[in-house]
Amino acid sequence: MRPMIRITAVMSVALALAACDQTGSAEVERALDGVNVIDETNLSQIMLTSADPDEAVAYFRRSSAENPDRIDLRRGLASSLVRAGQYTQGVATWREVVASDEATDEDRVEYAGALIRTNDWDAAEAQLDTVPPTHETYQRYRLEAMVADSNREWTRADSFYETAVGLTTTPAGVLNNWGYSKLTRGDHAAAERLFAEAIRYDPDLFTAKNNLVLARASRGQYTLPLVEMTQVERAQLLHTMALAAIRRGDVDIGRGLLEDAIDTNPQHFEAAVQALRTLEAQG
Repeated sequence: MRPMIRITAVMSVALALAACDQTGSAEVERALDGVNVIDETNLSQIMLTSADPDEAVAYFRRSSAENPDRIDLRRGLASSLVRAGQYTQGVATWREVVASDEATDEDRVEYAGALIRTNDWDAAEAQLDTVPPTHETYQRYRLEAMVADSNREWTRADSFYETAVGLTTTPAGVLNNWGYSKLTRGDHAAAERLFAEAIRYDPDLFTAKNNLVLARASRGQYTLPLVEMTQVERAQLLHTMALAAIRRGDVDIGRGLLEDAIDTNPQHFEAAVQALRTLEAQG
């Protein structure tokens, strides 16, 4: 009986060791899974913010296909498609995301933004209407302001723009949009103030510089504003001012500004040259 007892004891020890190995392996696997989740989260964040938009689309499309139940990957794909300028596909993917039980209010806001990209203002407004008032974010109010603008609801638009500005530390873009809204309403003084404020927040925002020149030229001010600009930007702004002058009927001033733009640009300025030729051909 002793040998049998010895064999049984050995087998018991072996089985116990095997169980320990299996338990240890399971614990290692769980630990590695945790590391993989962290790494994947970091990679997803990089893809959403820093990666080439087309590379991000490829990454999230592949990852979503491999993990069809992961809404975070579908969300990443939708955002990447919009960022890559593939707005129609972006809208379709956001539609799938918001149809999920795991959808958030922020998902619905992003979906509304994608709808605006495709010029579907009614659908965007309907989507924003599903977001509760307690969801107070910069993106939500920025889009609400744009929708109000499209409906010519100026008081609501101003209120939303003002709220959006207060909810971000980088308001240059929304200030530029607000300024353009004021410009379309004919409130040139307010538009100029908002464009100038946008430039103070972001001196590299050329769109705001261009809009500021438009606002000034629309009331006959044909001098460049005192803002930081490169030589190329200066030439482009002179070109913008020239076209605005011509539209106002100040043809001679416009011709002179086009000549200045051509002389200022360090390279060949085809658009200004073409505009000047057209003007001269008309006599």
